[in-house]
Amino acid sequence: MKWKQIFATVAISAVTTLAVIWGTGTFITKNNSYAGQQPGMVPANYKYAGLTDGDTPTGSNIDFTAPAEAATPAVVHIKTKTNAKQVNNSLPKKVPNNPFSDFLDDDMFNQLFGGRGRNVIPEQRASGSGVIISEDGYIVTNNHVVDNADEITITLSNKKTYKAKVIGTDPSYDLAVIKVEAAGLPFLLYGNSDDIKIGQWVLAIGYPLNLETTVTAGIVSAKARTLGLNRDKSGDARAGVESFIQTDAAVNMGNSGGALINTNGKLIGINSAIASPTGYYSGYSYAIPVNIVQKVVDDLIKFGTVQRGFLGVSFVNASDLTDDDKKRQGIPSGTEGIYVSEVPTEGGAYAAGIRKGDILTRINGNTITNGAEMQGMISMQKPGDKIPVTYRRNGKENTVTVTLKNKAGNYEIVKADAVIEALGADLVTLDPKKARDYGIAGGVIVKKINEGALNDQTRMKDGFIILKVNDQFFIPLF
Repeated sequence: MKWKQIFATVAISAVTTLAVIWGTGTFITKNNSYAGQQPGMVPANYKYAGLTDGDTPTGSNIDFTAPAEAATPAVVHIKTKTNAKQVNNSLPKKVPNNPFSDFLDDDMFNQLFGGRGRNVIPEQRASGSGVIISEDGYIVTNNHVVDNADEITITLSNKKTYKAKVIGTDPSYDLAVIKVEAAGLPFLLYGNSDDIKIGQWVLAIGYPLNLETTVTAGIVSAKARTLGLNRDKSGDARAGVESFIQTDAAVNMGNSGGALINTNGKLIGINSAIASPTGYYSGYSYAIPVNIVQKVVDDLIKFGTVQRGFLGVSFVNASDLTDDDKKRQGIPSGTEGIYVSEVPTEGGAYAAGIRKGDILTRINGNTITNGAEMQGMISMQKPGDKIPVTYRRNGKENTVTVTLKNKAGNYEIVKADAVIEALGADLVTLDPKKARDYGIAGGVIVKKINEGALNDQTRMKDGFIILKVNDQFFIPLF
């Protein structure tokens, strides 16, 4: 009798346990803790992306050694030296003009008696990275890496060292091309930055913090980012071109000008900036897309300056307009695109029929939602190129063909003038009528002083008129 009771108790326990297990499994299946998702269910976006329903996503076993080995020999360490120089002291002098001005000018007096009219900037040294793009020694880097450098030295990963010269620079894009005299160098193949996707693996290669070649990995976290960093030669931020690739690959000071590559080892960007409150990497880094880099590099090598096409509009992102602004302009809430705030009559957009208040929605067939995307597309064009532009007006979409112009408002090739570049100023020919009013034969107006010889070695200011150079007067041709 006792054994029968024991057996019955065990049987009842077993049945109860099985029932609880079955019931619990059924409940969990119907009430999954992952927000109602059912085991084994794969949404369409994963299927179309080629991902499986397993625990291991496609591509998780990627080995980065092959692309790293292919790319590191073509990424160089750049070291620069800027010589000490004297610059004008813009502060008012605390002492009167020298009492010997009849015999010595102020500069000579300051040199002999230690006047305060000039300050001395000591020698400066800096370093960055660069990418070899041809076997005969062309190297692309950031403008801010080599800007104002008097001496540039590059070192390869195999420790070979070369002196480099600047071929061309453009601060608007923060890009520069330098060259070393060598042959048979390793170089990186261009990829296609238009093909990159959010979430794909990328590698950053460079020489951060004066370390040897360093490779870091991350993913593309955003595209067409703008940070407001770039300026043109006059310091105007409106002329800066930014459409950065944002990644979480670790980048630090010294990585500037280095390579961002894909897992095939191809160049997809030039590392340029980081977002950090400390000046060191803290989560995000930014690279210039290689499709923009290619265009700028080609122009700098061929012409010495970038052949930049301008659409001819001032704009704001439609998403940045307030509800009141949209209501006044008759723009439906939620509208995406570029709101045209001004259209100069001499620009290509005006000639094509685009007007203030239009919403640009597509450039060259590509949808645009912000200014960075538009700048990225336009920056790959040159003056004279014809591109289709789609805009919305009064609820209707229209597509027109815009012929891009250069900054001067025509279609001509812009040539770099080494002398003007060295002077560091925006110069405009003096109007003949004004010259007669001033009682002079002619001259050149210094419209704006930038960084260069005029700023460093003279006391000129904006608005001065240059009458002669090398004892030769400027005589206008009437």
